[in-house]
Amino acid sequence: MRTKFALLLVFLAFFSSAHALEANLPPVLAPEEEQARAAHLSAQVLTYYHYKKVPLDDALSAKIMNRYIELLDPERFFFLQSDIDQFMTNRDNIDDAIFKDDLSIPFAIFNVYEQRYVERLNYARDLLENGFDFSQNESYTLIRDKEPWPKTIEESQDLWRKRVKNDWLRLKLAGTPEATIRETLNKRYSNSQARAYKYKSDDVFQTFMTAYTNSIEPHTDYLGVAAASDFDISMKLSLVGIGAVLQERDEYTTIRELVPGGPAQLSGQLAVGDRIVGVAQGKDGEIVDVVGTRVNEVVKLIRGEKDTVVRLDILPTDAGLDGKHRIVTLVRDNISLEKQAAQKSVKIVKDGETTRKIGVITLPTFYEDFDGRRRGDKDYRSASRDVAKLLAELKKDDVDGIVMDLRNNGGGSLPQAIELTGFFVGKGPVLQQRNGDGEIKVNGNKRATALWTGPLAVLINRGSASASEIFAAAIQDYGRGVIVGEPSFGKGTVQTVVDLDKEAGNATPELGELKMTVAQFFRINGGTTQLRGVTPDIILPGFLDEEKLGESSFDNALPWLQIKPADYRPLGEIKPILPELQSRHNGRAAKDKDFTRLVEDVNELELLRKQSIISLNETERRAERDRQIARLKARESADGKGSTSPADLVFREDGLQADERSLSESLASEKALKEAKDVILDETVNIVGDAASLPKVESAKNN
Repeated sequence: MRTKFALLLVFLAFFSSAHALEANLPPVLAPEEEQARAAHLSAQVLTYYHYKKVPLDDALSAKIMNRYIELLDPERFFFLQSDIDQFMTNRDNIDDAIFKDDLSIPFAIFNVYEQRYVERLNYARDLLENGFDFSQNESYTLIRDKEPWPKTIEESQDLWRKRVKNDWLRLKLAGTPEATIRETLNKRYSNSQARAYKYKSDDVFQTFMTAYTNSIEPHTDYLGVAAASDFDISMKLSLVGIGAVLQERDEYTTIRELVPGGPAQLSGQLAVGDRIVGVAQGKDGEIVDVVGTRVNEVVKLIRGEKDTVVRLDILPTDAGLDGKHRIVTLVRDNISLEKQAAQKSVKIVKDGETTRKIGVITLPTFYEDFDGRRRGDKDYRSASRDVAKLLAELKKDDVDGIVMDLRNNGGGSLPQAIELTGFFVGKGPVLQQRNGDGEIKVNGNKRATALWTGPLAVLINRGSASASEIFAAAIQDYGRGVIVGEPSFGKGTVQTVVDLDKEAGNATPELGELKMTVAQFFRINGGTTQLRGVTPDIILPGFLDEEKLGESSFDNALPWLQIKPADYRPLGEIKPILPELQSRHNGRAAKDKDFTRLVEDVNELELLRKQSIISLNETERRAERDRQIARLKARESADGKGSTSPADLVFREDGLQADERSLSESLASEKALKEAKDVILDETVNIVGDAASLPKVESAKNN
């Protein structure tokens, strides 16, 4: 199911205290009575009604403690080991405290965190007074989530010295003068430090409850009163924005989903997994750094009046840890079904003297106009109705095959996914659904005959989730079409929202809401789409990072399970010809310049992602920088023109954040992204062309 809301997970939320700012001391925060009541009631609901029955006991208490600390200090930059040792004396007491309406443990930890945060940034700014010696053979650890916490203040200071030194070196390599480097970094650290005085009690509680709910499984969340209000608004799409579902991952507000038809998706400048590090109002407004800011606060900055401009400072998902930012300019707008609608195109494939036409249907979501259907509007819009019309049109165009492009389709209406499956397989089961009591229900399609019986491919990527996975899995299980692309997201669970105030009988909102998992999807072959997703028959490269995006990126996702298969009969059209399709793809990919370039870029990005340690020696860093530049120049020389690959933009390192870069640089990045060739779609079209050239395999139903 598609979830059109901002997941209000919190990493670094900020509260205000003018007096504390003047005294350079962080405010001391305390829990409120309603928060303790909300935590207690949440524990009762989650224990008895969640799909995964997990009692709140000492074992879960220890997990909550670990996750809470990870949310506050994921890269282990702020706490000392002595702080952690002190916190862990209460690791088995959180469960008892919640049942006693006592939240003193998480608030005490947060107050220590806030103090450490201010101390570390003060030290970082002090380091800027002197320069650094870049001739030393030192290294800096970029990925620190598994590193030990500093044992002493001296170790912590040395860690921060290397962090600031790395920031300085990045700017130095880009040719930035020393005075400008000092000014740029001082402003960067100062802005971060100023935010530390804006925390409030609600933020601490939201962070703690996120640690609790996510310790059960990743799609269970607590929504405070304000967060629940934003949830309701975004579900109704009643506020104007950019059309993106956001979540907190590590310290970044990350794009989890692009709402089809929204400004973000239509711009072609954003992708699932991109990280928002700054927001600016209008064409000339100052960019506000939002790293570590609550997701609901970022949402408020992004929303606004229709037709107004918002600018985002983006760290791309396909950028390494030391990658380059870019500015994305969007015009706020409402999101309509018209903009979400399925679209078609016709691609030409040449095979020697033979020319074939392949129809492509791009489906951004499994949408349905529920209000129109309830009103009895005979012309109400839905994915199935629109796709049926497009299939009829493509038949008139006499196409030889069809590609269903479901990349970044996050799901939507389950009945629509079931009906669309029937367009290609006819009557039969499509999925199975099991609730928390183990009861299994089989959902199927009653359509007597399929609308399209010719060659078919379903193109998916890591952003294809939920209903998209159900559709792709059914096509694969029936053997009706070839699945192409990247392994899908792997979300095979169903969530519902519980209003805690209704449970408590409150007349006014005080306690918030729970979004929790209540059921799990299974394929008709008995396996689940959960965790593993759908594995393509022919795998094509992609830029999305499987370790950071998808169900398997969560350390406590529900496991993959197997149940009894549904009663269905495979059509058997694809399995016999898969070896030939794979062979032809391999031969074509080896000779295609664009595809070879794509593979090179993906491999290069993978190496950058795995680079956990970076040199602080200027000579070594310049050599690495020169290697990247030489690779780009060689490519441009071979093409006889400038490169427009999205991956190339990542490697053009200049050490600047987006608000520190010229407008012309940002515009050049956006232009290149729009012009980048869709190599993956082109190859999928070729694969369908191959299928059309092979003898049709008789349906198993007719044997």
